[in-house]
Amino acid sequence: MQMIGLNIDKALGEVTREQIFALEQSAQQGIEALHNHSGAGADFLGWLNLPSSVSEAELKKIEAVATSLRARCEAVVVVGIGGSYLGTKAVVEALNDSFDWLRRERKNPVILYAGHQIGEDYLYELTELLRDRQFGIINISKSGTTTEPALAFRILKQQLEAAVGRDEARRRIVAVTDKARGALRTLATQEGYETFVIPDDVGGRYSVLTPCGLLPIAVAGFDIRKLVEGAVSVEKTTGPDTPFADNIAAIYAATRNALYRSGKKIELLANFHPKLHYVGEWWKQLYGESEGKDNKGIFPAAVDLTTDLHSMGQWIQEGERTIFETVISIAAPDRQVTVPTDEANLDGLNFLAGKRVDYVNKQAELGTQLAHVDGGVPNIKITLPTLNEYYLGQLFYFFEKACGISGYILGVNPFDQPGVEAYKKNMFALLNKPGFEKESEAIRARL
Repeated sequence: MQMIGLNIDKALGEVTREQIFALEQSAQQGIEALHNHSGAGADFLGWLNLPSSVSEAELKKIEAVATSLRARCEAVVVVGIGGSYLGTKAVVEALNDSFDWLRRERKNPVILYAGHQIGEDYLYELTELLRDRQFGIINISKSGTTTEPALAFRILKQQLEAAVGRDEARRRIVAVTDKARGALRTLATQEGYETFVIPDDVGGRYSVLTPCGLLPIAVAGFDIRKLVEGAVSVEKTTGPDTPFADNIAAIYAATRNALYRSGKKIELLANFHPKLHYVGEWWKQLYGESEGKDNKGIFPAAVDLTTDLHSMGQWIQEGERTIFETVISIAAPDRQVTVPTDEANLDGLNFLAGKRVDYVNKQAELGTQLAHVDGGVPNIKITLPTLNEYYLGQLFYFFEKACGISGYILGVNPFDQPGVEAYKKNMFALLNKPGFEKESEAIRARL
């Protein structure tokens, strides 16, 4: 099998190769800190060797539970927020038929999502959609008390039990949670739900290769073994024994930090393949939550091209020069569509007749890259040979490993997220949650 590729040549106008390689020692120290568990956040490094440690027994259990849910359900709702659902959605949306939800005959359940926001209209419409359908729930939460997923699960659990009875509901609800403690673990034990464990040492944004991601991806009908196999291949080639010049995760981490030091404060993750939209959403959480600390950090944003060239293209080309771009490119899409000849040729496109649409897209990609570089936007390019489970597994682990290295180069703990708690305290106080009386008084005095 091939490997995903990394090309930094078009980032070298803003920084030099020497400036990037000047960070070799910092990158190598970061890699050593990861593998020696000697850096900040070392308690959350369970993802580091996760791909190669996924057992055959766990894979078989995941596949068996997925088979059971597929047999019972037209739809399965993944309840979770942040890393509990974004990795799943990134893989499922990347590999699914774009119009699968309209197909009359389906092999696998529709994967739906809840608990990733607090939209009343959304929950109403979801419960209405499920009213006359056979559905199941995968509830993903270490604690079982995070507001957004806990609220959604309470509503959906009640609806499912009312529709099929408590006994059948038990067979259609799976809990992915802490191994020993928390509200969801307690409920799962009481009700007899099938359960999977979120490892204590794996944070949510690094959890796509745990049952958090593997179970719903398997329910959707995709090959989780290939996903894990792809991740293993990058795990093996990005460790401390790989020279810096050959370590794509280290080179990417060093390049983006060199660009950051040169004044490039925003990274745009761009794709020219609409199926990769949610890869960008997952990536934004991974890097934003890992690096945005101590008044530091590259701001992660994502664009879908060529679509966003007609909305964001002007700003990217001529706006403030604080951005660089990382482009994910798919070398060879599986499906083929050829441009037909049209006798009237009113649209003037006969010069493209007989060519694949992907050929047109690739020239748009190259033309955009050249225009952006000319406009002062350094470009990094990541190439996947094709879009499948194996190369997505490579991509996800590559980004995770590079994120850990990059965070250490930056000088932050890439595995905590203390700032996330600020909004929760205010929200609980405003909702008059027991235990937040003092905070409630202080906040209301400010309003």
